[in-house]
Amino acid sequence: MIYLQLFYEFFKTGLFAVGGGLATLPFLNDMADRTGWFTRAQLADMLAVSESTPGPIGVNMATYVGFTTAGIPGAVIATLGLITPSVIIILIVAAFLRAFRDSKYVGSAFYGLRPASTAMVAAAGIGVALLTLVHTEKTFGLGFFNWPGVALAAVILVLTRWVKPTKSQHPIVFIAASAVVGVIFRF
Repeated sequence: MIYLQLFYEFFKTGLFAVGGGLATLPFLNDMADRTGWFTRAQLADMLAVSESTPGPIGVNMATYVGFTTAGIPGAVIATLGLITPSVIIILIVAAFLRAFRDSKYVGSAFYGLRPASTAMVAAAGIGVALLTLVHTEKTFGLGFFNWPGVALAAVILVLTRWVKPTKSQHPIVFIAASAVVGVIFRF
């Protein structure tokens, strides 16, 4: 039964998350609340790992949730559930696009999807920023902001925006510096 539920939940996510991996975050937040398979804090960790590993973010997160929920078969089923709607839609669109290539209605439909996908990605980005920079639980004496997260964001902003790499510097220097700051503020 868990396999069917995994497939169904990720099928819905894949069907409605237009715009890429970050567009899956609102659906995964809802899934976390409804199913209890993972918490929102674990979702933030999954996002960090998914962005740092090769492959699409949404697929990596589906695979991770499936694996933690039901092992290797769960990982395969969740991943298939996420990509199946895309495959079906691509096949249908390819079949109809030949016939309706010059239709103004088809063009308008694709044009209308752009703001929707932009809004979903923006909502996901704002959610990640709030999760990282603002305390969501009650804190005593620490204030509203998550100061280690704010400091790390400031260091990353300075390193990526205003420090220009020279020929002797490699991007790994920026990654290592950010990691060191993250480790320092974690403890």
